[in-house]
Amino acid sequence: MVCWCRSSSSFVRVAYCGNWQSSLRRRLLHLRLKLSLPSPHLLLPFITRTNSLQIKTTMDSPQNDQIAPAAAQPMSKNAQKRLLKQQRYEAKIAEKKAQMREHKRTEVELKQKEWQEKLANLDEEEREKLIETRKALRRERMEKRLAMKGKSTERLQEARINGQNVVIDLEFAHLMTSKELKSLVKQVTYCYAINRRCALPARIWLTGCNGEMQNHLMRIPGYDQWFFEKEERSYVEALQDQKENLVYLTADSENVLDELDPKSIYIIGGLVDRNRCKGITMNKAKEQGIKTAKLPIGAYMKMSSSQVLTVNQVMEILLKFLETKDWKYSFFQVIPQRKRCESGSEDNTEEVETKDTDNEDDMNLAGIQEDADHKDSEKRQEIPNLDEEDGVEPGVDDQKAKRQCIGA
Repeated sequence: MVCWCRSSSSFVRVAYCGNWQSSLRRRLLHLRLKLSLPSPHLLLPFITRTNSLQIKTTMDSPQNDQIAPAAAQPMSKNAQKRLLKQQRYEAKIAEKKAQMREHKRTEVELKQKEWQEKLANLDEEEREKLIETRKALRRERMEKRLAMKGKSTERLQEARINGQNVVIDLEFAHLMTSKELKSLVKQVTYCYAINRRCALPARIWLTGCNGEMQNHLMRIPGYDQWFFEKEERSYVEALQDQKENLVYLTADSENVLDELDPKSIYIIGGLVDRNRCKGITMNKAKEQGIKTAKLPIGAYMKMSSSQVLTVNQVMEILLKFLETKDWKYSFFQVIPQRKRCESGSEDNTEEVETKDTDNEDDMNLAGIQEDADHKDSEKRQEIPNLDEEDGVEPGVDDQKAKRQCIGA
């Protein structure tokens, strides 16, 4: 019997005696070692020829392994953990949404039930009057909403001509995860809502709005009707004739922004990275040859952490300053308490919350008079003032002394 061994390039003729299967196995092993093949899983169809029989068998090969779909490969433990965490998060969000829908539905049902009971206890004339008054209130409320919407639309249209130009740079979408992209989309939505309610709105640009970022924005209801300048190109290409007026706002800059120049175009980096990409906006501005600046936060308050703020917070600070021309008021109205140091916040909280200067003067005079009366009473009692040093409220030692006298 003669056996033919076929490789990818040639045939090898082997003669066998006795047990042809074991001989074939030994010959193939010798051939593999001689040719220095990488693996015994090489594709070798074996054709054994006899006078009346032809047998063909095929072994597995690395090519077949590559053809196998990638989905069949097992996931790593970290990938399984991430997938499980994402599934739990989505299930939790869906459960919360279902609870909110159920809560709203029950509230509507209760209101309808109360309304029906109220109508059932009235006469026919009183019932008609109540229904008419309710319809009149509803019409009045709708008219006010339409009037406010018309005024805000007029302000936004005027801002497109004479408003302060502010750009939101959306070219960092490739550095963010899907969750971070959704967070940035929410921040952009807040920016539009704040700008619409503002008395002096700005002209806002969305540049680099393409790809996955654009898909997320297109899902927002009414996005097509936003009074935003939407550009798929970068701000350098869209505003190339005004490149000398571009100012990138970044906390890494050494230039402090004292005033807002109407001719300047201020750029806010649209990036949610959890402090993962440090200095990326500063480096980008340097590469493009653009001026940089930072908000004067350190001159008015002490931050408990870095001075990096969200996109909507920076936008609201700029809009507040356009209205009031006061950085201090703008910072304390927008920056949350958790990001301020206690010493910096306690010194300025009263000045931000109170707007009437006359009331402040009256309160200060009243406080001075109360302090004087308190000092006079302490002198009469001839008790040393140790409460302030120990951090105890005044009057606590007097109460303890009275209790001791009663107990005696």
